[in-house]
Amino acid sequence: MAVATALVRSSFLVNAVYAGAAREYGLTPQQGQLLCVLMLRPIGMGELGSMLGLAKSSLTGLVDRTARRGLVRREPDPEDARAVRVALTEAGAALADDFYTETCRRVEDLPSGFSAADRDALVELLARVVDENHVPEVFMDEP
Repeated sequence: MAVATALVRSSFLVNAVYAGAAREYGLTPQQGQLLCVLMLRPIGMGELGSMLGLAKSSLTGLVDRTARRGLVRREPDPEDARAVRVALTEAGAALADDFYTETCRRVEDLPSGFSAADRDALVELLARVVDENHVPEVFMDEP
């Protein structure tokens, strides 16, 4: 299998696992991403758009829909009076923690047949791909 094929197929596999977990928690995959990104801190709309790869209108709709569910809220940015940040509500933080834990468990199970050495090698190689391509931290090791 070529590198491109392996990476694309892996991406589809992880996306399917992620989407399945999101569905079980009553979330869209995008809402799941939003909650996971916000687990560490509130984030401004501009930075969120860059992290999630969404245009302003798409991000606004995502935040609006997630806020209507009581999972996120907009709050003033203490560094810029004209800007707002998006933060998890208490309910959003609880759901994010559960969703994150379950999604990690499912993704961790994907290479369950690998030896510890193979898993370590996989992590090392994928981490290099991520680092060398400056992938935003949309899913953390330790929230």
